[in-house]
Amino acid sequence: DALCDIVPAVKPQSAYYERLGWPGMSMLEKTIRYAHEKGMYVIADIKRGDIGSTAQAYADAWLGETRVGEASHPVFNADCVTLNGYMGSDTIEPFVEACKAGDKCLFLLVKTSNPSSGELQNRDMEGKPLYARMAEMVAKWGEGLDTPCGYNQIGAVVGATYPEEQKIIRELLPKSYFLVPGYGAQGATAKDIANAFNDDGLGAIVNSSRGIMCAWKKTGGNGEDYKEAARAEAIRMRDDIVNAIK
Repeated sequence: DALCDIVPAVKPQSAYYERLGWPGMSMLEKTIRYAHEKGMYVIADIKRGDIGSTAQAYADAWLGETRVGEASHPVFNADCVTLNGYMGSDTIEPFVEACKAGDKCLFLLVKTSNPSSGELQNRDMEGKPLYARMAEMVAKWGEGLDTPCGYNQIGAVVGATYPEEQKIIRELLPKSYFLVPGYGAQGATAKDIANAFNDDGLGAIVNSSRGIMCAWKKTGGNGEDYKEAARAEAIRMRDDIVNAIK
């Protein structure tokens, strides 16, 4: 309620609902539905990566519909999901088909914000780092999925903590939106994410989780001002980013 006119999207992390069992997953479904009622775009942070019928089941659950008897029903009905494509194309194809069938999108892990990401993602693969090869795969999976706004339905997760890699990936994926974690609590600043945006000032959505949800811890209050604190931090973050990409 405090953020819906400030930020365009929410990114619920499935793990924190799953740890509460089925009541948590029920709450996740309600959270997605409520966010839609507030006009927000919902990115389900599920980071799934599996093959065959299992990948299809995930795609049905999060983006498509599940068939029960003679009828099909949407389940979580997120607008977008995060995926791990490092197992190959057959982990992604059912989700690509879900994008073709409806107004849905994907964010593929390309260069993640965690400190150890370079152990694999920066390894040389035939003359290029592995993350660059993954960016090329993202471009391939997005063929034929350009939208009227000029951007593609297949996006990339590109960490705020790696600004130089952002620049390389942006050159490879000019039409992909970037989901940029790492701002705020993980240490990245607005200047660190400037390379994730295109020259039009678009092309990236920057994620801050703890920085906004836990902003009340810095106010000196008892937590009852959590809404006001979250809103103030979101406004500060927005203005900080806008000033960095002007």
